Amino acid sequence: MIVIGLTGGIASGKSAVSGMLEQWGAVVIDADKVGHEAFLPDTDAWREVVATFGSEILDENGKIDRSKLADIVFRDPDALLRLNSIMHPLMYRIVEHKIEALRDRCVDVVVLEAPLLIEAKWTDLVDQVWVVVAPESNVIDRLCNQKGFTEEQAKARINSQTTSSEKSKYADVVIENDSDLGSLREKLEDIWRRLRSSAGD
Repeated sequence: MIVIGLTGGIASGKSAVSGMLEQWGAVVIDADKVGHEAFLPDTDAWREVVATFGSEILDENGKIDRSKLADIVFRDPDALLRLNSIMHPLMYRIVEHKIEALRDRCVDVVVLEAPLLIEAKWTDLVDQVWVVVAPESNVIDRLCNQKGFTEEQAKARINSQTTSSEKSKYADVVIENDSDLGSLREKLEDIWRRLRSSAGD
């Protein structure tokens, strides 16, 4: 089994890439969804996050409002560090368990889509690191037009992250998402063929 760690900055195109890989037979573990599981009310993570950031981050149903929490942590590097120190070790254990379960099922290719794969020091969970990069102007455009962010909010998210050039230092594969989906698919098809060929498929 090959485990690919797929990462990149916000709105770089990670989900588009993982979606294509899933169509071609890979099994995708989405770290954001793992985070959602960990945020469920009355879990250990939920209690610690609420104790750290206050009940004002909760919605009317007692769930953590991720947009409220994001507004706090993406404007305050120390707050982001506190949140990550709570969530990353817990999520690591969940992801590790999911990978081992897929290994037991003899799955060929697993993709761990994780925005903070490198920062959280999860690279030991994967065999290869793939980094999706996109021009900042494209990222801002996507965040504003698709997510409804203001330009200020978009830039705050971008500036809170590790740069693409820094992430790329850890990459076995860098995927340039600087055009349309058709172009991205062509690049990815070539990478996928080489991966399957090297795996003996």
